[in-house]
Amino acid sequence: MYEPYFENLDGTPAAWAAAADAAASAYLDGRPRRSSQRETTGSQRDAAFWRCPAWMDAPPVCWHGEASRLALVRYFSQEPVSNPALLERIATSCPEAILFAVRRSRLAVRPASARRLELDALGAVSPEMAELRCVLDIFGDAYRLRLDEVSRCQGPLEALTLFELLLLTSLHAFEHMVPVSLAAASRDEASRAEEQAIWRAMHDILWWKLSMSEDAALHLDERAIGLALSRHLAPVLENTTDIRPERVALAELLAATCELNAFLSRSVDAFCFDDGIRFVRLGEVLEIEEVDVALRAAWTRDGRKLERLHTYWLCRALDAFADSPMATQRIGRPENHEANQLAYVRALRTRLQLTEVHGVGTSVTTDAGEPVDLFQALLASELNSAFFQRDILAAYVAHLEAYGDWGLALRQLAMDGFLQGQQNRLPLTWSGRAEKVSNLIGWTVTQRDPQGSALVAGRILDFWSSDWRALAERARGGAEKELRPELFERPYLRFGSMLVQLPWLAGVQNNSTAALNNLRRLGLRRGEYRAETARIEANLGAALAARGFAVVLNWQPPRSASDDAGEVDLICARDGVVLVLEVKSTFLRRSQREAWQHASTTLRKAGRQLRRKVAAVQSALAESAATVGSGEATGAAGTPLAQRLGLAAAGLDVRGWIVDTSIECDHQCFSGFRKVSLEEILIALRDDTRLLHEPLGGDPAPDRQAGALDSLYPLGFSGERFLEVIESQAVWAGI
Repeated sequence: MYEPYFENLDGTPAAWAAAADAAASAYLDGRPRRSSQRETTGSQRDAAFWRCPAWMDAPPVCWHGEASRLALVRYFSQEPVSNPALLERIATSCPEAILFAVRRSRLAVRPASARRLELDALGAVSPEMAELRCVLDIFGDAYRLRLDEVSRCQGPLEALTLFELLLLTSLHAFEHMVPVSLAAASRDEASRAEEQAIWRAMHDILWWKLSMSEDAALHLDERAIGLALSRHLAPVLENTTDIRPERVALAELLAATCELNAFLSRSVDAFCFDDGIRFVRLGEVLEIEEVDVALRAAWTRDGRKLERLHTYWLCRALDAFADSPMATQRIGRPENHEANQLAYVRALRTRLQLTEVHGVGTSVTTDAGEPVDLFQALLASELNSAFFQRDILAAYVAHLEAYGDWGLALRQLAMDGFLQGQQNRLPLTWSGRAEKVSNLIGWTVTQRDPQGSALVAGRILDFWSSDWRALAERARGGAEKELRPELFERPYLRFGSMLVQLPWLAGVQNNSTAALNNLRRLGLRRGEYRAETARIEANLGAALAARGFAVVLNWQPPRSASDDAGEVDLICARDGVVLVLEVKSTFLRRSQREAWQHASTTLRKAGRQLRRKVAAVQSALAESAATVGSGEATGAAGTPLAQRLGLAAAGLDVRGWIVDTSIECDHQCFSGFRKVSLEEILIALRDDTRLLHEPLGGDPAPDRQAGALDSLYPLGFSGERFLEVIESQAVWAGI
């Protein structure tokens, strides 16, 4: 399967390195996909690659390449295939390749892996391997201690139903989190990080409960709800002095889970994926030494960019709202107008980002394939948050300030709901689907449907609902942590015919992020996903054309017997500058581990693709314009590429960029090509960087005395200056 890559070598190190890179790249890309007319499985590829006889003859230079090292990561990540003789050979001649692969494979938290036994054996032939084994032992011991503590804390909660656990988490949120979430003065970075850590722990705890819940326990009815309320909520509302042991147990489990997650993110993932530091063993203790400040700063800097992009799109939405008829209309009841107006602006913000960056159309589909108007779905989500924040969270905080006791505040909140027409004002709300649809109709009012539409309301509800029976089946299947869907990205939790909502979460969560991941991560199988990807390329092409670039979309280079460069997403030219763009669309990530996986798969592959495509474009442009119709350099359109771009053949500056809808690995290079965020390019083309610096989030605007933010193009727009703006990261100046 992989032997042909090593045939007919001239024996030089360069030839071996090229063959190893080609073989490893094919392996990483899942090739070959078929063998003897049958689909090739991943396990078959693992066996074929690691048992290829050529590896035992390969010189050390073969393990210096990126693809070969990533292949080693895959070796240490799988279990069935073993080749200890090859590992010993690599450990002796190129130990740094083993060190890299062991770190990236997270072997530090897989002490029972067969690969650990192989690594232990390597300690006898390599001092580096012996030291690595000691470091992994320290990590393994620390990991087991934290896992044991989480397991101990889970014990008292094992008998609870999932709904009971949801109720307990809601009580904990109202007691400890809601007052902080709504106190603007305390919303510093540390406070937000702590809140996110608790949310993450609650997600993990609920996923654990899902994994042990049978389908029968996931069917909610009024009786089951009543029993849970009587057992867990009634004592709080009655203000009894006794604290039920389940609440104490949940607090302990949350603390233990937060500690486990912090260890994984700050220690394990730092060891595995942060090349800006190294762990040094001092006896039985590991100390962190910083070795590259710039690498460490990159992750934080990308996080700041995301925050400012949030401001940018909100500013764009405010401008769009001010120019629309809605700016002078009352939205809803007079007392709710300002909150509803803000919800409208936020929905505009998310629609702008989804349509301009992610190619989402005017409508999306539910899991059942029913169409939903995008803006109506976004507005309903924002109005839902505004309702919970105003009528439940803010009201609760006001009662808390008045009574000084969270139980009394909850009781008064519940009483308010009862007096307002028997409305549910509890830490957790529920209703049947028909009732929920009826409540949502008022949010679907349009000129076409002045009374609202039950059909539209039902589809919006379905779009934002998650089936917890289906999630339980996935949890019981043992889905890897990084592959688990976020339980809270869809705020309506479906338990059979009953829908549950969590006001403490839905009232404060980032609906823009939820919408993006709902569509781009959970909705990968939506029928419109492929059309959205094509629309991303078309939208970017239109933005470039508006700035005077000649644009060719989806150009197919001429195929040869030995090479097929594949379709080129975008080629644009102006002022002698030719940009070859490889466009990738994805979702938001949270961790260095996820960012590295994106870099080592999607972006690595994009760099290799772009290398072939840039070469094909350069070759086509070098052909004479007289080859019209010859088929040699015309591509599928039948017209020479230079002619389609309005270019002379000589003196061109051809550059390749990977354009990605995510911010991860911003301005890093893959196969020599820069990765740039799509939003950065759009902002540079619009020349409105000032919106990144508006102090909406409480941050002061940067010093503008030099006028640098007035325009990125003080001497006028040109292809050369645009190139300079992007490659110098001028868009992010001051961030």
